[in-house]
Amino acid sequence: MNINASQMHFKELNRQVREADSKEIVIDNCIGQRYIASGLEGKSLSIYGTPGNALGAYLNGCRIEVFGNTQEAVGDTMNDGAIIIHGCAGDATGYGMRGGKIFVEGDTGYRAGIHMKAYEDKWPLLVIGGKAGSFLGEYQAGGVIAVLGLHSDGSAPVGRFCGTGMHGGKIFLRCDRLPGDLPPQVDAREADANDMEQLAPIVEEYCGYFDKDPQPILKSHFFILTPDTKNPYKQLYTAN
Repeated sequence: MNINASQMHFKELNRQVREADSKEIVIDNCIGQRYIASGLEGKSLSIYGTPGNALGAYLNGCRIEVFGNTQEAVGDTMNDGAIIIHGCAGDATGYGMRGGKIFVEGDTGYRAGIHMKAYEDKWPLLVIGGKAGSFLGEYQAGGVIAVLGLHSDGSAPVGRFCGTGMHGGKIFLRCDRLPGDLPPQVDAREADANDMEQLAPIVEEYCGYFDKDPQPILKSHFFILTPDTKNPYKQLYTAN
């Protein structure tokens, strides 16, 4: 099914997506419509243009591929599925996500991965091919964030205050030197062989979507950030 979203109100667009009999939906001329695929499951969307805020919020098993940039709060509290962005994403990408995967070919704005969490078999993944803005992984409680810093100069591909309040999960950073303002809740070390074994399929999946060679990336230097077991936030949560 094809939908021409030009001049279409976001409520009408979302109604057509929800009510479509087809499992495969192509949206052309997307121009900032909000809440696309919110809470949706069992369908596959290809979007051409720029979706608005909260694309894939509460997503429950769909596959969404965007050929363009996205605005804020992609995958807000998503539970399952995959969002693939052939471009850059706005602030709060992956806000509160508790499952599924988000792959961003380019950069993200501030607070990507804020409040990411994991429980039992739900282990969310956010991969950023370029750079991330400040407060990446703020209050992260679970899951994995990987920032590949492609086309960077070897400096940390994140803004300020990376991992502030982090109390679970892990962050991979591809860089030669760490940011100088990591918070006390974060332990940082060089990725070892076991870490790289975990990272390899993540990078390979990212490269498969965006037609890149994973080997040069995997041969690069990575740091891994994890929460300090002594941090004052851990006691406030039942699962880490």
